[in-house]
Amino acid sequence: MIHIIKAKPNHVEGISKVCSDGYWATYSETHSEMYIKGIIKEFYNHERILKEVLETSKEWGGYFVAIEGSEVIGAGGGGMIEDTSGEVFVLYLNPARRNEGIGTMILDAITKQQKEELNATEQWVSVAKENQKGIPFYEAKGFIFNNEFDGHGIVDGERYTSLRYFRNI
Repeated sequence: MIHIIKAKPNHVEGISKVCSDGYWATYSETHSEMYIKGIIKEFYNHERILKEVLETSKEWGGYFVAIEGSEVIGAGGGGMIEDTSGEVFVLYLNPARRNEGIGTMILDAITKQQKEELNATEQWVSVAKENQKGIPFYEAKGFIFNNEFDGHGIVDGERYTSLRYFRNI
């Protein structure tokens, strides 16, 4: 049985693994190896994730994890970007566990936190233009395309476009 809970320090390695593996699975065909390794090193390292598990705020609500037995099979988190606007900052699954509803359960937990605890009335997410796993997922959850912008980080002249989506919650 899968449970969605707020992450604890003992989940850090599992979060790192699921986010790193998910990032590779999502972008291995569209982004360079150097770019992927750089993003993983910056965002999914043990020290950063531990800090993000231990230190939460309105701007970062912490990680939610999908646990099956003692294994982390999915992780996600978000926070507030304005008084009534929440954002999903990260959401990844073990690539072998896609299409089981796990992403929806994590998104629901993030949304519930933003809506009930932080008074969000809308929710945003940025998705790489090439992300053919994330775009259909968020569109199916009612997110509507808003605009394009230059994505996070530029490695060796690589530029990637991100798509900005929102929905009312």
